[in-house]
Amino acid sequence: MMEQVPGVERPAAARTAVTYAVLVVPGLLAGVLGGFHHSWYLRPVPVSALGWVALLFALCYGVGRMLGGKAPALAPAAGWILVTMLWLSQRPEGDLIVANDLSGYVYLYGGMLAVMAGVLLAPSRGGGSWLLTQHSYGRAPVHPDPS
Repeated sequence: MMEQVPGVERPAAARTAVTYAVLVVPGLLAGVLGGFHHSWYLRPVPVSALGWVALLFALCYGVGRMLGGKAPALAPAAGWILVTMLWLSQRPEGDLIVANDLSGYVYLYGGMLAVMAGVLLAPSRGGGSWLLTQHSYGRAPVHPDPS
């Protein structure tokens, strides 16, 4: 049994890595559950696929908003993309999880757009948009010391 030393804190890098690993889990779950439940229709409309797309956007945007950055919003998106890409591969028997029909297209392409929008719309840590800032991204000019 390991004893904890008082006053010694875990390094920030380890805490950050654990946080991102935990943030990937909801994306993995959304990918597994959405892959099997995206094809429910209400007549011509794939309502379940639309619901999963809305959930993916809310998940990515919500995480990014709560943790204040685009990188945390990307973690659940990465988990969902990883599982969804696995579902797109054809099995030896010829079976597919995400089929080539309307609900599959809405789930796949709508989900990609949803995670992209959720990450891009999440607020940046710097407090502003990198695209709309007025400063140069090159090396800062060297100013002589006025004193």
